[in-house]
Amino acid sequence: MERSQEKIKYKRISKRKKTFSSNYKKNLSNLKNLSNLIESIFPLPWTIWPYESKILVVLIGIWSISGICILGSSSWWVASREMGNWAYFLKKQIIWTIPGIGLFYFVLNTNIRNLLKYSRIIFFILFFLILLTNITGITVNGSSRWLVLGNLRLQPSELIKPFLILEASNLFAHWNLIKNDKKLISIFSFGLLILLILKQPNLSTASLTGILFWVMGFCGGVKLSSLFSFASLGFITGCISILNNEYQKLRVTSFLNPWKDQQESGFQLVQSLLAIGSGGLFGQGFGLSIQKLQYLPFMYTDFIFAIFAEEFGLLGCTLFLVFLAVFSYITVRIALKCRNNYTKLVSIGCGVLLIGQSIMHIAVATGSMPTTGLPLPFISYGGNSLIASFFIAGMLLRCSLESTGFIGMINTRKTLN
Repeated sequence: MERSQEKIKYKRISKRKKTFSSNYKKNLSNLKNLSNLIESIFPLPWTIWPYESKILVVLIGIWSISGICILGSSSWWVASREMGNWAYFLKKQIIWTIPGIGLFYFVLNTNIRNLLKYSRIIFFILFFLILLTNITGITVNGSSRWLVLGNLRLQPSELIKPFLILEASNLFAHWNLIKNDKKLISIFSFGLLILLILKQPNLSTASLTGILFWVMGFCGGVKLSSLFSFASLGFITGCISILNNEYQKLRVTSFLNPWKDQQESGFQLVQSLLAIGSGGLFGQGFGLSIQKLQYLPFMYTDFIFAIFAEEFGLLGCTLFLVFLAVFSYITVRIALKCRNNYTKLVSIGCGVLLIGQSIMHIAVATGSMPTTGLPLPFISYGGNSLIASFFIAGMLLRCSLESTGFIGMINTRKTLN
């Protein structure tokens, strides 16, 4: 009797072991299939990614996800009052995020050399669209930056930013080997582009474009005397634009003393400073901003940092600046590890645009520079800016992956030979 019971127990235990082993094998195969699927999505297996690439993916994810949360907090009140749906702007931003991630994935799996090859065509198409905005574009708040195509509003000055990086890389990667006539044609086209953006008027984007070309030219080996000449010419052109444009002149004078006319020209900056000041050390708390209750204009676009500062305080702002510093450091590391001048300049340009635009946005919100309409990457509301930011982030990550030498190098050597 005891032996029969022992046999029954033994059979049960053996069945459990077999079931466990079969389930374990199934789970192991599922994990392998999942890992194979993940590896097939990316151009390189995750295990051989440089640590800069891994950190960069995490930073981009944090930036984009936190941006959606901050936008939702800053826009729900005005959306519920004006659109009848508190999540109106949040939903539209999430919808724009989907093609942005798709474009990010496409760029990540595309050789930088191929992007450089076809960038000129898209650059001049968007160049023409910027010209068109000065003729037939709709005017909002004194500036003509948008083209309306049915229900779609395009802002070519935002969409052209990734292709500015690529075209500048094509020019400055081998500056000393390019003929003078080609240099003049490229510089003339870049200068004309800046003038067209100034004509909209859009002083902030024009300044950012000029800074981008200057930094990439400096890294590409252009003589300092030439760079300072171009910088002086750009400064003089900007001053002329401000003096001849009443809209820009008002913004500069209100920046110098916003409290002098705090109900008219200085209203935006005063409300932004009040929002930042009321945040204190630890902030009012997520979603508890007072200034977003339609006291601060453009609280979910041009002045979204002020709402962030009010809700998260000095501590949150410091953490965000540390985040930007870490992102800058990773960008520099990627540029130093790149194996050719093209990817070096592309990575530098990506860092200048994302970090430079963020710093300029913060400077506007804090009254450190004249009030201009410049979105905060991945955070401010706007599909054009979001798509351009994902494109630029994808290029930066691709440059990091190509620095390993496992991808991108064969085509480069073939082209150079």
